Amino acid sequence: MSTVYVDESSGSDEIGKGTQETPYQSLAFALFTHGSAQVLIRKDPTGSYEEPTQSALKKAKKGADGLEKKRKKAEELAEREAKERSEERDRRQKLLEESKTIVLTEDPALPKAVKSKISSLTPFRSKRVRTSGWVHRLRDQNKIIFVVLRDGTGYLQCVLSGRVAQTYDALTLTLESTVELVGTLQSVPEGKTAPGGHELIVDYWKVLGASPGGEDAFTNRLNEKSDPSIQADLRHLVIRGETASAVLKLRSALLSSFRTSLTSRDLLEVTPPCMVQTQVEGGATLFKFDYYGQPAFLTQSSQLYLETCLPSLGDVFCVQESFRAENSHTRRHLSEYTHLEAELAFITFDDLMDHIEGMICDTVDRLLESPDSAALIKQLNPNFTAPARPFLRMAYADAIKWLNEHGIQHEAEDADGNVIKDESGSPKMVDHAVGDDIAEAAERKMTDILGVPMFLYGFPAELKAFYMKKMKGTGEGGPVFTESCDLLMPGVGEIVGGSMRIADMEELLAAYKREGIDTAPYYWFTDQRKYGTCEHGGYGLGVEVGH
Repeated sequence: MSTVYVDESSGSDEIGKGTQETPYQSLAFALFTHGSAQVLIRKDPTGSYEEPTQSALKKAKKGADGLEKKRKKAEELAEREAKERSEERDRRQKLLEESKTIVLTEDPALPKAVKSKISSLTPFRSKRVRTSGWVHRLRDQNKIIFVVLRDGTGYLQCVLSGRVAQTYDALTLTLESTVELVGTLQSVPEGKTAPGGHELIVDYWKVLGASPGGEDAFTNRLNEKSDPSIQADLRHLVIRGETASAVLKLRSALLSSFRTSLTSRDLLEVTPPCMVQTQVEGGATLFKFDYYGQPAFLTQSSQLYLETCLPSLGDVFCVQESFRAENSHTRRHLSEYTHLEAELAFITFDDLMDHIEGMICDTVDRLLESPDSAALIKQLNPNFTAPARPFLRMAYADAIKWLNEHGIQHEAEDADGNVIKDESGSPKMVDHAVGDDIAEAAERKMTDILGVPMFLYGFPAELKAFYMKKMKGTGEGGPVFTESCDLLMPGVGEIVGGSMRIADMEELLAAYKREGIDTAPYYWFTDQRKYGTCEHGGYGLGVEVGH
């Protein structure tokens, strides 16, 4: 007869095997598991195994009897549940077979249904309507099937009962199937809620495109707990969700609002090319390709082309794709993004910042005035408030001073741009100095502390693009600053970058030379200074709404 071991302090009834190496924890469990086997017990790992006392055995046997009763009860419950599942499967199978005999037909005696998108249903309450979409939610309750339908314009609660809920299609309906539903649109009873304040009482319907169930069901491929890498691969399915689709809808409203704000300021929309032979923001971030035997690039910015439109069209803007070959994995870097850019003629640097401020505020106000876009904003960012005017304006040199006064440092770098480490291997932190490119982290910390929208302006020329105009009075024995600005928002960071452009042809030619840029491909850009130059400036912002 084998011996069973029990250690009351370090044993385990869950994973123990009753051996000396892996003993049980309780005498009752040992007796329950092994019956009349010889049992040795100890209080702790430092003691020796001994036979249990008679009183301990008597108490343990009661415990073992209780465990046996629990086992039998669990076994009976499992058998009952298995029987119920089997009966439910049989009932379900019989129901499915019977459902195949039920064929729905639309009753011609009923009023003709009006076809409508979900967002346009309200005027048809108490009337018969026809609408189509995807099954967004599905709930079968007491022989009544509740479907929340989605068609891209909104959501509609639909009720299937009686015969329409007994068909084979009804009993096998799955999420994301496409359906056509016909019925009477009714206001929801008082105290109840539904999207739009109404629901469709269905009298006829049909499946247009079934979505799979089982292992390939939509929720098995994608759900709220899915890993981000899976969500990235299944982006085409992710956008069916309420949050992702709301982001895309708000982005559409945002673009429309931007366009209205700009056209109301007499800016004309144009569409520059995306395939170019010139650089705007430096050659290191160009996507290069072969253009019928000639080197060409995907545009980094449409700015240069917009400038050529000023003499013929006046102030202009575009909403185009821009491309940056920066293999950076941060929320501030996208290889492709929608770029809203504008150029304005006969302005000053202050005019430029005034225009950007007004355009941003008008766009946001318009979004908040619209019930639809305001609802989307509230859904995605419940605590959002419109930016207050006027925006703070802080010179770059003053920002350097402010950062140092507030102890906000940055990582030290060597001449090659590598981060310098201290003795412990951590990045060496140093104060900011004029000439530093203020890092995103420091910039965001400053903006969040100040807590208001802010124009950071007057950046050193070596940090900015070749076409930016120099500030008057700078460069004479000191740093050269530019009439450039970034609009920073608390909690977000930079959202707009702009500058005045070099208007003088000789100054532009010197800028080409300084940057080592071949002037030949830019002849058309240089001509803007040759044939009637003017003071002008512009800006760009990425129209991407993220969640």
